[in-house]
Amino acid sequence: MDARTDLPVVGMVGGGQLARMTHQAAIALGQSLRILALSADDSAALVAARVQIGKHTDLDTLRAFAADCDVLTFDHEHVPNEHVAALAAEGVTVYPGAHALIYTQDKRVMRERLTELGVPVPRWRPVSELADVVNFVVDGEQGWPVVVKACRGGYDGKGVWVVSSPAEAESLLRSGVPLIVEERVPLVRELSVVVARSPFGQVAVYPVVETVQRDGICVEVLAPAPDLSEERALQAQQLAISLATGLDVVGLLAVELFETGEGLLVNELAMRPHNSAHWTIEGARTSQFEQHLRAILDYPMGETTLTAPAVVMANVLGGEPGGMRLDERLHHLFAEDPGVKVHLYGKQVRPGRKIGHVTVLGDDMQQARERARRAARWLREGS
Repeated sequence: MDARTDLPVVGMVGGGQLARMTHQAAIALGQSLRILALSADDSAALVAARVQIGKHTDLDTLRAFAADCDVLTFDHEHVPNEHVAALAAEGVTVYPGAHALIYTQDKRVMRERLTELGVPVPRWRPVSELADVVNFVVDGEQGWPVVVKACRGGYDGKGVWVVSSPAEAESLLRSGVPLIVEERVPLVRELSVVVARSPFGQVAVYPVVETVQRDGICVEVLAPAPDLSEERALQAQQLAISLATGLDVVGLLAVELFETGEGLLVNELAMRPHNSAHWTIEGARTSQFEQHLRAILDYPMGETTLTAPAVVMANVLGGEPGGMRLDERLHHLFAEDPGVKVHLYGKQVRPGRKIGHVTVLGDDMQQARERARRAARWLREGS
């Protein structure tokens, strides 16, 4: 406990934008969020008062960081699983635990577990040699292309390859990276549902949203998912709740889904605040960041209902250098559309890098979408 406030101290490993926005939620709850960042220039390190600089891959660094925390959590999945287990064995309260976190760290382990649970996933197979990929194509009678994924370390389209021939597959296998191969699913669209679960077992699920991807990066989130039947929305929410319970997740679980003509397939899992729920800061009664804190502190969950009929979040990606400064772009954007909410992450601008997001609330989804797109484009390009 923080002796100054008599409130718990939460430590978040990772200093990116997720930690930055969790810090903002912690302020309202009176908590003293501590950050373990790689650099003093990390997004959260720029705004949080209690920052330790160190590597999340070093167990002694993690031990020292956890010593002053009541609960330890993460803004990414890259802490070695054995370190998470070691901290818990030494008495540190860590959420999510190593036994759950492994399903977001290793795609093969995740696919194996979901298959055991009878959860619908794309047809897949582990890969160790070229014949595994070729036989997978023949067995499925689907032909090329297929999707090859690195078991560990992928994000935002990295570690995922659409492979159209044995020669392309062979070049990936030469890298020595553990891989799986999956069918290329005929999509209607991509959906996401986020659920929070406490150590007590209470759950709270958010409305199902549609995510729009470009070059492997989420560019838009539409809440609630347009034209999604009540039956299918309920199916997705129940699936997320069952996974959070079955995998013993404490904190947030984001379930990324493929919607097909036949139904829903689970694509990815994340056990932390997630890009597909940034809209909840303004668009839900309780933001995902506050909900994550409530969950890991075993507080009762907050309301997850929408604050407007239509909510659209658009990621702001870095544009080409030159043109007017970001500050000038903000000035013009606010003058043009004062209802747009802007969140910038304090990152150096690089082409294609996520440097922030915008959120628009409205009564009409298409109008809200147009406003969000225009705002994100203006902040990226100045036009």
